[in-house]
Amino acid sequence: MKKSFNVIAIVGKPRDQVAIQTHRELYQWLTELGYSVFIDDRLQSILADIPQPCFRPLVKLGEQADLAIVVGGDGNMLGAARVLSRFDIRVIGVNRGNLGFLTDLSPDDFHDRLLEVLEGKYIEEHRFLLETEIHRHGQVKSRNSALNEAVLHPGKIAHMIEFEVHIDNLLAFSQRSDGLIVSTPTGSTAYSLSGGGPIMSPGLSAISLVPMFPHTLSARPLVVDSHSHIKLQVSPDNRGTQEISCDGQVSLPVSPGDEVHIFRSPQTLHLIHPENYNYYHVLRKKLGWSSKLF
Repeated sequence: MKKSFNVIAIVGKPRDQVAIQTHRELYQWLTELGYSVFIDDRLQSILADIPQPCFRPLVKLGEQADLAIVVGGDGNMLGAARVLSRFDIRVIGVNRGNLGFLTDLSPDDFHDRLLEVLEGKYIEEHRFLLETEIHRHGQVKSRNSALNEAVLHPGKIAHMIEFEVHIDNLLAFSQRSDGLIVSTPTGSTAYSLSGGGPIMSPGLSAISLVPMFPHTLSARPLVVDSHSHIKLQVSPDNRGTQEISCDGQVSLPVSPGDEVHIFRSPQTLHLIHPENYNYYHVLRKKLGWSSKLF
């Protein structure tokens, strides 16, 4: 049975005035429909006309709301997903960004589609996340999660780095390259795609490993089961400090000799879409596959 919604959260970041107007319009429309509505407290200073008790930190929104409406681009959705995946909350996006693979409601006519969702007419997907841990001298020095990808790279100065890739404690390959993209199916249409990685259907239980400019012609993307434990052993001879980038938003420093452990998170994002959602239609539209050849 599909979840009914009583408390709705509006999530976003301060952006241009057009996006702010969407937040305000959503709040007014949902309150008129009789829903309890809370708003991301990052918007409080620019939505001064809305009562102050309506604003909550993102963690509180995850605890208290049944549905979160993320307004913005995919970047906003990624940031919200790393927090909201900890809670039993459904998430849908209104696209105020560019591509909008994860935010599929149009800001110009969201009312009809969103009303159908509120009536229980929606498709639900469970998108898994990746957990990344940096191990140094047997201790976990830092960790974070990613909905799209975790990327090992040299940091601010471009140069090749050396590392070994172990999968379930078995050596898979060693490499000298600009880094490695470890991607979920959700992230397969993001940075991984630009690196030559495969597009994976979002329902797949798989992780792709995509080398970045490898110093060998034999290196190819590798797809493994999502329950595999991936360990990157960074060479102690590498120069300087490397980084692990989570969704391009959070950076974890990696020193020569560190181990990077990447594995499937126990949390999942409950992403929902209108009933007419078609993943392959999204691909055709966003990637230009619908262009006629003749």
